[in-house]
Amino acid sequence: MYKSYSMELAGRTLTVEVGKVAAQANGAAFMRYGETVVLSTATASDKPRDGIDFFPLSVEFEEKMYAVGKIPGGFNKREGKASENAVLTARVIDRPMRPLFPKDYRNDVTLNNLVMSVDPNCRPELVAMLGSAIAASISDIPFSGPCATTQVGMIDGAFVLNPNQEQWKNGDLNLTVASTSEKVIMIEAGANEIPEERMIEAIYLAHDVNQQIIAFINQIVAEVGKPKHEYTSCAVPEELFARIRELVPPQEMEEAVFTDDKQTREENIRRITERLEEAFADQEAWLSVLGEAIYQYQKKTVRKMILKDQKRPDGRAIDQIRKLSAEVDLIPRVHGSAMFTRGQTQICDVVTLAPLSEVQRIDGLDENEINKRYMHHYNFPSYSVGETKPSRGPGRREIGHGALAERALIPVLPSEEEFPYAIRAVSETFESNGSTSMASTCASCMALMAAGVPIKKMVAGISCGLVTGETDEDYVVLTDIQGLEDFFGDMDFKVTGTHDGITAIQMDIKIHGLTRPIVEEAIRRTREARLYIMDEVMSKAIAEPRAEIGPYAPKIVQIQIDPQKIGDVVGQRGKTINTIIEQTGVRIDISDDGAVSICGTEKEMMDKAIEMIRIITTDFEAGQIFVGKVVSIKEFGAFLEFAPSKEGMVHISKIAKQRINRVEDVLTLGDLVKVVCLGKDKMGRISFSIKDVPQDQQ
Repeated sequence: MYKSYSMELAGRTLTVEVGKVAAQANGAAFMRYGETVVLSTATASDKPRDGIDFFPLSVEFEEKMYAVGKIPGGFNKREGKASENAVLTARVIDRPMRPLFPKDYRNDVTLNNLVMSVDPNCRPELVAMLGSAIAASISDIPFSGPCATTQVGMIDGAFVLNPNQEQWKNGDLNLTVASTSEKVIMIEAGANEIPEERMIEAIYLAHDVNQQIIAFINQIVAEVGKPKHEYTSCAVPEELFARIRELVPPQEMEEAVFTDDKQTREENIRRITERLEEAFADQEAWLSVLGEAIYQYQKKTVRKMILKDQKRPDGRAIDQIRKLSAEVDLIPRVHGSAMFTRGQTQICDVVTLAPLSEVQRIDGLDENEINKRYMHHYNFPSYSVGETKPSRGPGRREIGHGALAERALIPVLPSEEEFPYAIRAVSETFESNGSTSMASTCASCMALMAAGVPIKKMVAGISCGLVTGETDEDYVVLTDIQGLEDFFGDMDFKVTGTHDGITAIQMDIKIHGLTRPIVEEAIRRTREARLYIMDEVMSKAIAEPRAEIGPYAPKIVQIQIDPQKIGDVVGQRGKTINTIIEQTGVRIDISDDGAVSICGTEKEMMDKAIEMIRIITTDFEAGQIFVGKVVSIKEFGAFLEFAPSKEGMVHISKIAKQRINRVEDVLTLGDLVKVVCLGKDKMGRISFSIKDVPQDQQ
């Protein structure tokens, strides 16, 4: 049955068509916002997947280049693997929706979003977030929705709801907030040092708009929503829990998990697991869920001790940060390096500088190709958590963590005019026990300063956790969560910023939302912690950016030439510029406006290249002094090359003060001689004189 629903959202019409397409999916919403069109579908398998202890949810955001009237680049001419933007969008859809599915649900679920048309005024990412929530809500898949998402930008200090692509790129705030009918369930933000109070104001502005969208979705569900299907529960049997508690009393479990050393705790749990496996050797059904049962037992133990006794597994106070250390320059020959350690989380970051020609070019759902000058990459090898597995390249988690640290530092980077470099920071995870993305932010900031990147301010990040009880008022916020508190807790609230404001937020939760007091306390706690990290740890390792880049980093000098002279510098088929490069070993990049970047490691060669370009682009006038190389000798004189592809002639009468009969008596091929320009001869050639060079210039 076909139905169409519409509402006004931030000054544009959002239309949802149900029953028009994709009828075989469990739920499908054909979304239109302005002229942006996204098909969002939700599908589920009939039976749970065997042998897993997690909910197998997959979220896809498919960017089709036809949506912006482009043919994909490359030889294949079809879309390939998901772009970084697609991966990050899928993560933002996944994070608020995953907690709303039943915890004991093990059926495969896929939320697919097909971007078919892009209106620059209506961002497809937002449409996909709403479409996924609607598709899941109207489907027969168990889902405790609906939820809704709103984006907030800031232009000239004023909030903008659901900003267009241009406002999203150029504004001071990129905030995405997802909500249920009662609480905030996800926050993602990039910000240009937004004060904490303004950020909270923006979050709850979005939350209020989400309530209007949820009312709209409820109307759709009431009319076309399917009854939720029955499913096989994969919950651990209560009788198994009871038997485990008999064999491993709560006091023993507390002693096993309450230690500040991750390896010791894992060894304690391994011994308990071996005992229980022996005890249940003849109970095959119980053995299949024993791992999940032990996990749940640990979780209940940790949560009880934190919530009731204010006791953390490693003995810290609720607002205490783990032991911190920081150092720079630990890797030789690289352009900049730093290491940041917090407890058993350790990140080494290495910065590389390159000419602007090395920027990353991204061909995505945008009218123009995007140039990405600052790139932050995050790696998470298996040895960092004491495991062994082959490396298969970065997954969605690694891409997401790298993007978060990148977003955190972009607001403090110098402009291209101030610092004409492409910048790449790579965070290597040496050890992990909670919140490596925030350690990556701290390490990257220090590595940038060590590399001589003149960042405007120092940036640090920290994560807060949460354990909740039976009521909204019964909760404990934890500063600097370690891995165990992340696994067993309800929240991972990451915030980065300077002394003056927030630069990035990423909030994940495992419950059905946060109250405003929790959000406000988490933001306050993270501010206190990041100021401490900057003032007491990072600034003692390196207080400010170095005045100069390191000896192994390329030096870049920019000069400006007349744009009409660009062709003279390049030469026919690039002959002139390639000659300059061959003779000096530098790298040269020229922009359309005449800005020339000369990149090299030897100052003498860079100066030589600059002089060559200056000569080529100078309008020749009588009296100018040049050094030329004899490249051809004729009866009437010699031809000199005084710059790549630039020649002039010295008449035989202008070679020496005395009369000479043959040019060869004075000059030979390859000689370097100083000459003075006499202007142009009757044939339009540049004319030189050797004998008329002023005495003080010889």
